[in-house]
Amino acid sequence: MIKEKRKAKNYTQEQMANILNISLRQYVRIDKEQALPRKDVLNRLINELELTNEEIGEYIRKITQNIA
Repeated sequence: MIKEKRKAKNYTQEQMANILNISLRQYVRIDKEQALPRKDVLNRLINELELTNEEIGEYIRKITQNIA
């Protein structure tokens, strides 16, 4: 879902990493829904990709399932 939203805005992974002020490696893990970002990064991600509350909830559920 994050990946699709990023692509809809025509951002590369590298551009998103720069926007979020994190490493490319860290962003790739977020893009693949393998890592839950820190709160400050998550807030910037929500704002940049204009995520809805439903999308945020879905993203967090997927990540917690992937980590468990």
